[in-house]
Amino acid sequence: MFKPLPVAIGLRYLRAKRRNGFISFISLASILGIALGVAALITTLAVMSGFQREIRDRMLQMVAHATVSGYGEPFSDWPAATALAKSDARVAGAAPYVETETLLRGSRNQPAIVRGVLPSEEAQVSVLAEKMVAGRLDSLKPGTFNIVLGRELAMWLGVELGDSVVMMTSEARATPMGALPQLKRFTVSGLFEAGYNEFDRGMAFVNMRDLQRLQRTGDGVTGVRLRLHDMDLAGDVARDLARSLGGPYRVSDWTTENANMFRALKMEKAIMAVLLSLIIAMGAFNLVSSQVMLVTDKQADIAIMRTLGLTPRAVMQVFMVQGTLIGVIGTLSGVIGGIVLTLNLEYILRGIESVFGIVVLPEDVYYITGLPTDLQAEDVVTIALVALTMAFLATLYPAWRAARTPPAEALRYE
Repeated sequence: MFKPLPVAIGLRYLRAKRRNGFISFISLASILGIALGVAALITTLAVMSGFQREIRDRMLQMVAHATVSGYGEPFSDWPAATALAKSDARVAGAAPYVETETLLRGSRNQPAIVRGVLPSEEAQVSVLAEKMVAGRLDSLKPGTFNIVLGRELAMWLGVELGDSVVMMTSEARATPMGALPQLKRFTVSGLFEAGYNEFDRGMAFVNMRDLQRLQRTGDGVTGVRLRLHDMDLAGDVARDLARSLGGPYRVSDWTTENANMFRALKMEKAIMAVLLSLIIAMGAFNLVSSQVMLVTDKQADIAIMRTLGLTPRAVMQVFMVQGTLIGVIGTLSGVIGGIVLTLNLEYILRGIESVFGIVVLPEDVYYITGLPTDLQAEDVVTIALVALTMAFLATLYPAWRAARTPPAEALRYE
């Protein structure tokens, strides 16, 4: 099969035994360095993507995809808004809510966000009923003044099922003694565990009618929460609903409400990718060393090829081909190794735990146990392209140096 002359010579140099065995060792080290860096980067980014997905999924189980609420005043037209939202084919469910910041008092005090919901409607926008570990969500009946607490929140308050907690709201009431905060005693009728600390430690649920009565807002609510079939359309759907209702409404979605957290996770992943890319860079530096030593070792061959008519550009291509092939071999090995390692990471973790008798992520300490992975094709492709680019750039200087070899000087002592 026909091959361009630089490619044929470069392939021959790659396969041929070298007089200096140290050069072969450095080339092998370059391949291993690139492969190790690529595999480590693929596995690490897959684990970080897995944790991001796990955190997002747990958060979205309790958070609405989009919310439409009033500007500083109760949202009184919520029945029409709910009906209009449910008529949209993009909306899977809609439910009203009332929300306020409170101080809960048990045996200890703890600030929390209390959300008033309709238990019969809540299943349309969250999986709260499925996350109950004690009691039932439908115990939140109007007029009973029951409350469902996060499990961590109950521990901090020092209360259990059937105990009472006092809710202190920021709304003041006028008395002969002056303005005093609203106080109301609630009975703990349920505990939930969402697996997300922000909810388990900082959120409680009551019946929406009870909270409306406590805040004296009549039939007004804070807003309407939406769950969509495609959560990426949350902002568009919420804005369309607000425009259809008319009047000033505040629109938010799950990306804007948690923008800081997702931005931090994205930044963490980017920084980790840059740091682990240094392993690939070390392999590329080894490739530079091996190619420079190879050029020195092949001085006579270069001179002979030049005297036979091979142009400096063709000589440069010979060594670029060889160095690039080393990079391709290292990158392919790393991609295959990284994918295999990622797909079997859970089994490897279990093996390490059984051999050494340890638990890497104990359930009583961490919400997420095991190592969730999310192998994304775009990450693998990006890592492979970065590794190939580094390998290609590493061949430029040695190849340029080979092209500048003067034939007369190289053959003087042969």
